[in-house]
Amino acid sequence: LQKGADGARGDDSATLKTAIAQWLNESQPCPDPPFTLWEKNERGFNHEITGKLLCPVDYDWANADVCTAIREFHHDFRVIAHSWPSFLYADGEYDSVMPAKGLFKGKYLIMAFWCIFTSPGSVQNEVSCGNIPQTHHHVAKLLKMNTIQPRVIAYLHFALSSCSSWMIVDEDFNHEEFYHNIVNYFELLSSPQKVAELNDLLLWWNLKIFGCESMSHYRPQPVDSLSVSLSRRA
Repeated sequence: LQKGADGARGDDSATLKTAIAQWLNESQPCPDPPFTLWEKNERGFNHEITGKLLCPVDYDWANADVCTAIREFHHDFRVIAHSWPSFLYADGEYDSVMPAKGLFKGKYLIMAFWCIFTSPGSVQNEVSCGNIPQTHHHVAKLLKMNTIQPRVIAYLHFALSSCSSWMIVDEDFNHEEFYHNIVNYFELLSSPQKVAELNDLLLWWNLKIFGCESMSHYRPQPVDSLSVSLSRRA
């Protein structure tokens, strides 16, 4: 079982390693230099684009001194699993006053999910409610999956990095800790407000990946207040 799991992990990371290079090369403005599909030495903090995506939101990648400090492993700018990387956020924008705003809504995060759990080609399809390409019912539907999977995020971090092969600890960054921090975000909810925020996030993901067909999984109708129940009590 472990051997099979390791093989699946290797396949997933290899798929994303090439896919992310293609996605970034097709982005605007075009990366300079462009990314090669298999060579990863130019990724990570060695390239402006992947560096910005991997940069912890607690640091300002737009500040040249910060970029230099990260690249030189300055002790005040370590890149560790206890700071969310920019690619997790919608448009890479982090609000220190509302740190959960836009979290887990990053563009490449969604594309990575499609790539692994539907098919690489499905990333090219525009998905909207009620217009879901048939490819969105492959692996994810077979696994009865209807929410985000932490391992996809860990793999995407690896794909963006300059690390040539999968490893638990990449320099100061521990992928296992990163994985558990994501799981804890979804499972260790501290208040009713966080429960409501998570329900909204899961509904957002459900609509993005599966469309309207599974909406009732996270937003069931309050049937006790509808006409059938009311008429029985009248």
